[in-house]
Amino acid sequence: MKVVVHVDGGSRGNPGPAAVAAVATTPEGGELADRNAYIGETTNNVAEYRALMLGLELARELGASEVEVVNDSELVARQIGGEYKVKQAHLKPLHAEASAALREFDAWAVRSVRREQNERADELVNEALDARGR
Repeated sequence: MKVVVHVDGGSRGNPGPAAVAAVATTPEGGELADRNAYIGETTNNVAEYRALMLGLELARELGASEVEVVNDSELVARQIGGEYKVKQAHLKPLHAEASAALREFDAWAVRSVRREQNERADELVNEALDARGR
């Protein structure tokens, strides 16, 4: 079964209060599940990687054997795809963790889109931050 997971991570300030979100859908766009969480103080890039991990966890829970991750972080998408090197030391363990998690699926893809095309995940990030009064 293939699941498409729209993920987003963000912080208010960089670093600052941060949250992550994932919205799992069928390939046709029918929503299966969503999840968000406040993750404390961190940077935007760390939040984007943590959002990727949240999305993969959600896809696994739904029984996906294939996953397509959609995010609005070109950096994360290109680092995972091998187009960009991971230069920041604090991102290397997150990149390794995400890469290992992706290998658990029979097939996977990660692509970036404009923020407007990732609206529901972005809304959930803001909900988590607003709920914490951040």
